[in-house]
Amino acid sequence: MTNQNEEIATLAGGCFWCLEAVFADLRGVARVVSGYSGGHVENPTYKEVCGETTGHAEVVQITFDPQVVSYSELLEVFFTIHDPTTLNRQGGDVGTQYRSAIFYHSPEQRDAATEVIITLDAARVWDAPVVTEVVPFKVFYAAEDYHQEYYQNNASQPYCRAVIAPKVAKFRQKYLEQLKR
Repeated sequence: MTNQNEEIATLAGGCFWCLEAVFADLRGVARVVSGYSGGHVENPTYKEVCGETTGHAEVVQITFDPQVVSYSELLEVFFTIHDPTTLNRQGGDVGTQYRSAIFYHSPEQRDAATEVIITLDAARVWDAPVVTEVVPFKVFYAAEDYHQEYYQNNASQPYCRAVIAPKVAKFRQKYLEQLKR
């Protein structure tokens, strides 16, 4: 549930722990919830999603104030913190649940996502084309409680130190002026 001044973005870019850790620090973001979207199974579990039988991707659902941070700015951060050119993988995380996808909530979000991807491909930011799916949002299922605020609660865990911390550091360095703190 959002108030009048808030919008929702649903993004998939590999492990939801990484995305949540970054977007939680961005000024204008009210909430970030890790979960699942894009599949056909109702109320999937993490184990089911990892088994690649549900069709769901690991996503974050971001509630944000567009007066503070625009949807396009969210997408700019999104494309900075993951590799949108690798199909169904991010680094060592491999599987359809790790695909890059934008689940748009409105025609305006669809158009903004398409425009950003066209611009990135034209600029040849990466050596390969962007494979990020741009698909309509249908449903979101929040992940189990232990996945929420995972990095914040488990920063010393090896995956957090090796994978998430470098992404958070890169984000904080590039977007210092847009951090909450």
